[in-house]
Amino acid sequence: MKAVFLDRGSFPESIKFNYPTSLESISEYPSTEKNQVLERIKGFDIVLSNKVQLTAEVLAQATSVKLILVTATGTNNVDLEYCQQNNILVKNVTGYSINSVPEHTFSLLLALKRNLIAYSQATRNGDWAKSEHFCFHDFPITDLAGSNLVIFGKGALGNQVAKIAEAFGMKTFFSERKHAREVRDGYIAFDTAIEIADVISFHCPLTEDNRHMIDEAAFSNMKANCVLINTGRGGLVDETALANAIRTKEIAGAGFDVASIEPMPSSHLLQALSKEANFILTPHVAWASQDSMQTLANTSMQQLFDFIG
Repeated sequence: MKAVFLDRGSFPESIKFNYPTSLESISEYPSTEKNQVLERIKGFDIVLSNKVQLTAEVLAQATSVKLILVTATGTNNVDLEYCQQNNILVKNVTGYSINSVPEHTFSLLLALKRNLIAYSQATRNGDWAKSEHFCFHDFPITDLAGSNLVIFGKGALGNQVAKIAEAFGMKTFFSERKHAREVRDGYIAFDTAIEIADVISFHCPLTEDNRHMIDEAAFSNMKANCVLINTGRGGLVDETALANAIRTKEIAGAGFDVASIEPMPSSHLLQALSKEANFILTPHVAWASQDSMQTLANTSMQQLFDFIG
């Protein structure tokens, strides 16, 4: 069997993919453009892709493909219905970022609540040396203890974030889906969640039902001290409404690791918003600790071993 990795460059070279020696060949490309996908997967049995789109139109012309290994959790880059109808096995990897994503979540949250970036920059600029006292208080600092954390998504990541939050002394709530007819046990209603939240953190997949669930109306019902942390998916939050809420101080701040368009063009709204003091933007790296990525690679290779037999 022959395998091709369409976007190996989405992982650093330090992360090792130990392919089965029984493979006839393995081809790796740093990245693959949309118009290159078909020519690169034709004649291959196994396709590895992190984020490269594999559409029904392309797969229909690459009849040799038997297995698609998505080197990520999300499978929205693959036409799953076509694959199911045409006996193409699709495997993804879950659970690998159980530490990395929650730790990044709290890195963003603590940086915002304690104004770490502002204080660090001020110190670099010499403000501490100019202070009349042993410290200075130019930027407000608030504690996590006693605050209400609302989590969207009660899977492994959401539960791990809740576990860490409890150690900080936070009160944790899981929000029911927006417009849900009933509130499940262990959840609170969406409208209630928005109103009581001091911190909101997203750990759910993006679907058509929850796209832009945090919109202008939701922001208007939030506390002025509320902080949003999004290490989930960019489309969960209406970015235009977010920009307005940040710039008008309708909420206290936000930390985002995801965007509606990735990679992010320089003209993207969040790129401009990142210049605001109460907004932190990181380039979709919450999942990308060295341990996390190597676990992902190892799991993906085990799936490949199991398939080849």
